[in-house]
Amino acid sequence: MAEVTVAARPEAGGPGRRPYEPARGRVGRLGEGLRGYRLIVGMWIRSTMAYRTSFLLATFGNAAITVLDFVAITIMFSHVDALGGFTLPEIALLYGACSASLGLADLLLGNTDRVGARVRDGSLDTMLVRPVPLLAQVAADRFALRRLGRIAQGVGVLGWALSELDVDWTPGKVLLVPVMVVAGAGIFGGVLVAGAAFQFVAGDAAEVQNSFTYGGCTMLQYPPTVFARELLRGVTFVVPLAFVNWLPALYVLGRPDPLGLPGWVAFLSPLVAFAVFLPASLAWRAGVRSYRSTGS
Repeated sequence: MAEVTVAARPEAGGPGRRPYEPARGRVGRLGEGLRGYRLIVGMWIRSTMAYRTSFLLATFGNAAITVLDFVAITIMFSHVDALGGFTLPEIALLYGACSASLGLADLLLGNTDRVGARVRDGSLDTMLVRPVPLLAQVAADRFALRRLGRIAQGVGVLGWALSELDVDWTPGKVLLVPVMVVAGAGIFGGVLVAGAAFQFVAGDAAEVQNSFTYGGCTMLQYPPTVFARELLRGVTFVVPLAFVNWLPALYVLGRPDPLGLPGWVAFLSPLVAFAVFLPASLAWRAGVRSYRSTGS
């Protein structure tokens, strides 16, 4: 019997490239993951935009719900002039930066909290056999474009705070504001990935993950001067959430750090984001390697 050879059909993305051919090297795997993430996100966006009125209402509702937190702070300032020595515009700076950072991280990686549920019901096995890195699939799954509402609300409060504050602006302070938001999103993103990796062991730890993200953001909306020094040390040197907005905002406002740290540490947020994300990604890889199917 003659041997039949089936030639692989070249993919549209490049000549001679076989469909789903695994990328070579770390850079190739990263590119493959970003490409897979983009394709999955695009699919969910097209699905969302098929019902535009529903999308607009959901986005507006998301922004309206999150703005209630700031409304509560505003009501509190109707009875006091300052909180921990901070005025309302100064606290609005903390609130807006933290809310925008968490909103961006939640938009890009927020669905990682469903890893535990997928481990329990066995649906993670389906993702493992697909030719796309698992983290890209988990992060992009059910991509919720309505989360732009939180980002818009945070940016709006941040813009109002900057317009009300009397700050001696320098090039460093101007640059630090967008860096603070983006690096803060990176720090929250690292916490989200670490929490997802922990769910391979704990099985149901989504609330633990949320306590460091949503709970951490709630804490960061208030000035560091109202918290005990032990807590400040913990969120600076253990889980470095203080680099999301506290330390950069203190530098912008020209205020000293309660722990006595030098002013230049405010510019370390991007490095801290990398330092958080690197061990989180390693923990994720270890969790995936240790995963055993439910067998269902």
